[in-house]
Amino acid sequence: MFWVIPLIFLIIFEIVADIFAKEYALKGSWYFWVSAILAYVIANSFWLWSIKSGSGLARGAIIFSVSSAVLAVIIGLYFYGEETNKIQIAGMILGLLSLILIFWE
Repeated sequence: MFWVIPLIFLIIFEIVADIFAKEYALKGSWYFWVSAILAYVIANSFWLWSIKSGSGLARGAIIFSVSSAVLAVIIGLYFYGEETNKIQIAGMILGLLSLILIFWE
């Protein structure tokens, strides 16, 4: 399960990039734009490393997608005051359930 380490870094850099992208959307500074692009490039470098290390495209993509989506929603709710509804919360719960099922062996 060595592939988990680069996958964790992928998720971290993706969230950092999402925060920079949100800051760019709010403030319009070129600094946030450049930072977001660089963070996305670094994140995708870890994606390549994760796939090469054995995460598998399907399993790795689901883990990455659900994890980064749930973290982005949490950051959006708590730091940016964004709102969500019951259906979206149900979707996040199902996403977390999918992670449990993927790691179930």
